[in-house]
Amino acid sequence: MQTSSKWKGFIKTLGPGLLMAGAAIGVSHLVQSTRAGATYGFTLLWAVILANLFKYPFLEFGPRYAAATGSSLLEGYMKLGWWAMGIFILFTLGTMFTIQAAVTVVTAGLASQLTGISLGPVWWSAIILVICIALLISGQYPMLDSSMKVIMSALAVSTLFALIIALIHGPVASDPASSPAVWTVSGVSFMLALMGWMPIPIDVSVWHSLWTLERKKQTRHKPKLRESLFDFNVGYLSAAFMAISFLLLGALVMHGTGEGFKDSGAAFAGQLIDLYTHNLGSWSYPVIALAAFTTMFSTTLTVTDAFPRVLRRTLEVIFPETVGGYSKIRLYILFIIIVPAISLAVLSLLGKSFTFMVDLATTLSFLTAPLLGYINHRVVTSPDMPREARPPQWLRWLSWSGMLFLIGFAGMFLYWQIAF
Repeated sequence: MQTSSKWKGFIKTLGPGLLMAGAAIGVSHLVQSTRAGATYGFTLLWAVILANLFKYPFLEFGPRYAAATGSSLLEGYMKLGWWAMGIFILFTLGTMFTIQAAVTVVTAGLASQLTGISLGPVWWSAIILVICIALLISGQYPMLDSSMKVIMSALAVSTLFALIIALIHGPVASDPASSPAVWTVSGVSFMLALMGWMPIPIDVSVWHSLWTLERKKQTRHKPKLRESLFDFNVGYLSAAFMAISFLLLGALVMHGTGEGFKDSGAAFAGQLIDLYTHNLGSWSYPVIALAAFTTMFSTTLTVTDAFPRVLRRTLEVIFPETVGGYSKIRLYILFIIIVPAISLAVLSLLGKSFTFMVDLATTLSFLTAPLLGYINHRVVTSPDMPREARPPQWLRWLSWSGMLFLIGFAGMFLYWQIAF
């Protein structure tokens, strides 16, 4: 009886971790991991593994803080001081429109491939964003939570199946001379872009803390710390596994063939789908195209929800008396229209250079990661955090190691940009 009650608690808590995984398994996985494998073979596998390892504590601190205090990380930032909240706001405003544009244009490319209708990336992106806005306004968190569980399961099965077949067949071409050098200006730049969203930007820890509180409202179950961390680990390990899988698929199917990914979102989407159909057979094209589209659509849907939610809560934390009189739904609707609208403007300017836009968004996220990681570390080790819920010693050491890792690579990137 006790075991049954225990599992009910885990099931009621499960959700925010899968939302995080759904947001992660988008551009960083479908685009960057696959490009890494196709261009460099297995060479950058270590970068994917280390990025997942060293970002783990900073993202784990989001649900840890929410479960222990009943508040989001934004409240934690405010308690640290204006400097912490100001840095987060600055980084969020500096990256969110590019992030929204990047994930939407990939989804637009897949929609074009799936339907065969060539409307252009901006028009397809506009259609997709309107659909996302309508779904979120009508269903909000419960719809987001339930749809993500189905989509994640379908993608995991199809990706694992495709990877197993690719491993059985072996590499299509295995010529070491075909791999470009990693330790060059272009190589280091791509490596940083690869790790920028690997598995996801660190500011998503704030999203996760907000989703944890939303899940609590939905189920009326106050999660215990171990339940929230279980949910986080399910999502995080799934995202890490999928990142490695996409890199392996790119390396096994495309590396050494002389074929590189196109700079157009629609053409890239077609090549991405071919990675699967090459191994599973042409019969699988519609299934894989639909799976890839729903995966990227879920990422776009998640991001479209996250930024307005963060902006709304940020205003509530900073101006509790002023904003308190406004309807939370109205603020959410206001931001859910403004952010996509500006993102479409960014897309219209940078949409012709798809890979440049993706690399720009991911690089910006990596360069901001060390400072955001430090702020998260300060929050969960502050006096505001209950002593019994603070990170164990091994996680604190991993956190400091992660900061050194992120600072080291950011410094190396800046050095290569200046010196060469």
